[in-house]
Amino acid sequence: MSTKVNYEEVEAVGGGLHFLRDELGCEHLGVSVLECEPGWTGKPHDHADEGQEEVYVLVEGAATVTVAGDEVPMEAGDALRIDPDERRQIENGDAESTFVLVGAP
Repeated sequence: MSTKVNYEEVEAVGGGLHFLRDELGCEHLGVSVLECEPGWTGKPHDHADEGQEEVYVLVEGAATVTVAGDEVPMEAGDALRIDPDERRQIENGDAESTFVLVGAP
């Protein structure tokens, strides 16, 4: 069975984070779209308790993702894999950015 949803029709959490996992009926894969305003900074966090690795794909804009204390500059088209226990934080640049965030145990 396949499921289709437009992320813009899913209510955003925290301003611009659209969680699609439930809407798509995913059992093991988390998929979200994050729309960042200029200068936005996300909450530092990790997923060690869930054992969930993540991949951040920057679709549009420019941002920096700090992973385990290391700053990783990102441009549109870049993808970054992050281990579950690594602390991460997104810091958006001077223009709007859009990320696709994917995670799974």
